Amino acid sequence: MKKTLLTLATIISMMTANGQQADEFNKAILTLNDNSTRTYNTAEIAAINISENGKVTVGSDVFEGNVRSISFKKKAAQTDTQPGDIINGDLQITEAKGWLETAYAKWNLLEGAKSYAVYVKGGQYSSFTKIDQQLVRNYGTYGRADVVGLKAGTYELKVIPVNSNNQEEEAKGSTVTNLTVKNYDRAGFAHKGLSGIGGYNDDGTLKSNAKVLYVTKNNFNTVSLEMITDAKKGTKQTFTELGKIFGAKQKGTDDTPIVVRIIGEIKYANTDSEQRQSDEDGLQLKGNKAETEMNVTLEGIGDDACFNGFGMTFYNGTGVEMRNLAILNFTDDGIQLKGTQHAWIHHNDFFYGNAGSAADQKKGDGSLDVKDDSRYCTFSYNHFWDSGKTSLCGMKSESGPNYLCYHHNWFDHSDSRHPRVRTMSVHIWNNYYDGVAKLGACAVKGANLFVEANYFRNSKNPMMISEQGTDGRNGFADDHEGGMIKAFGNILTGKSLTTFIPHTQNATEFDAYVAQKRDEQVPSSYKCVVGNHCYDNFDTDASLMYTYTPDEASRVPDIVTGWYGAGRMNHGDLHWTFSENDDTKDAINAELKTKVTNYQTTLVGIFGDESSQPAVDPTPGDDPTPGDDPTPSVEGT
Repeated sequence: MKKTLLTLATIISMMTANGQQADEFNKAILTLNDNSTRTYNTAEIAAINISENGKVTVGSDVFEGNVRSISFKKKAAQTDTQPGDIINGDLQITEAKGWLETAYAKWNLLEGAKSYAVYVKGGQYSSFTKIDQQLVRNYGTYGRADVVGLKAGTYELKVIPVNSNNQEEEAKGSTVTNLTVKNYDRAGFAHKGLSGIGGYNDDGTLKSNAKVLYVTKNNFNTVSLEMITDAKKGTKQTFTELGKIFGAKQKGTDDTPIVVRIIGEIKYANTDSEQRQSDEDGLQLKGNKAETEMNVTLEGIGDDACFNGFGMTFYNGTGVEMRNLAILNFTDDGIQLKGTQHAWIHHNDFFYGNAGSAADQKKGDGSLDVKDDSRYCTFSYNHFWDSGKTSLCGMKSESGPNYLCYHHNWFDHSDSRHPRVRTMSVHIWNNYYDGVAKLGACAVKGANLFVEANYFRNSKNPMMISEQGTDGRNGFADDHEGGMIKAFGNILTGKSLTTFIPHTQNATEFDAYVAQKRDEQVPSSYKCVVGNHCYDNFDTDASLMYTYTPDEASRVPDIVTGWYGAGRMNHGDLHWTFSENDDTKDAINAELKTKVTNYQTTLVGIFGDESSQPAVDPTPGDDPTPGDDPTPSVEGT
């Protein structure tokens, strides 16, 4: 065999000639004799050297005669949605798109207009239907309306200016058509055995008896809702303040579905201490036991809804959902689950928390922690921005296995715990590990992890079992016992390759058992070194698993970073792009930290609601006294 040098130009030429399936970047794929693969971003390598003796060298990686084949794939364009077709009158719609169970439009403010009325048609709306006015907001130089609770389909929106006499001037209005709306991905343990988590049906529409609360920074402390306090006697009571409304749920007598729609930014200073209930736990929603029916959805409207300065804790209860919100500058954990069942946490942005007292809490404590026997939970399509301790899954008293799953999350240069699992059985699939600095998925205390079809880009220690393999005998000092990891269909690139030991390389000191088939069972002869635990093969038991269709690992980065991907709609209003230099750093990114600390909304208020207009803070951290909004509407459909 002659020595061969494949240069970058040659690689690109071969990809074009071979007509390989499009992908998220130009890549070279080496298939080894044991059927495992090694994938490289061609932008990160200068050449592939093939020597006469069969040795293949790619950058610093050397393969001694065990490369069976080399193939190439060509980069794909970023996936997005098609904008709607705009038909403008005097009012100029500038942007309109459909998203997940949502559609929105933005328009230039029209001179002489006092407010705007917005109508929707399509899906469950056979004719143009006016949306709630709280969804029609003023951003100073433009207006925006988001229509939520839509089933999948094609929609039209109509925006009509309202004059000083409160008359709609339809002749000046504009319309947008062909807005494509898709459903949220409801795969996961949260939906196993339970239909319609929170206040929505599985088709995306509001439950028939659902009540809707609109909450802004101005009415967080004054929002009211009538709730049942004694089901047998039919007794009802009106509760004022969001914390007290959530507190009334703890009695377990009112299981009416509630959808809490957050408008804009809500700061720590906008909430009183009774509402927060605990600075450490933030806003709390409690059930009096794990089986208490909560039926609560907490959702952000648009791309700028956030909790700034506090987090969210779900205690006990079943059937809760949190979506399309950002958590930043929080104390202790961003989101905690304690003894919660059938919880669905998805499409949220997690930014830096406030520094804690411990050395490993400079970025805050946990971003998303799951404790106290929480079970049947799904964490999907969340975006973790340089999180430190990303997700702890299980404490030390869980009875296990509990069954949780993480899928389509974007671990964007976060450091560790992706997740770190104790005792539980957890399915981790289709996540994008993007420049993770320390640790990926970790198994301790007898945990069982099925790590499937994830993409690890230049992420150190992608999979690790306590006290063996890459971890050696010096890791996880407080969790000496290991767990078991089954891996299948994952792609590892860059540093992800250099710190991973499959069982085929070392049958004892391995980081994961690498299966050749998805339904392959791990033999009981494979055990963790410390603790002697076997893999429980939960993933091959149809009675335990849910229905799902994983994406090919090669498509994960494009899906997760795309329009329908991780984080809030349009990836939120606080944007940041990390460089490859950030891949190995676990220190706080000073520029991003400043941006997060100084964040403030550009929302001015809700059109037609005069008391909500001064919603922009004069200076960061200097809140005006909250105004007295009229009691927001409670909608039942």
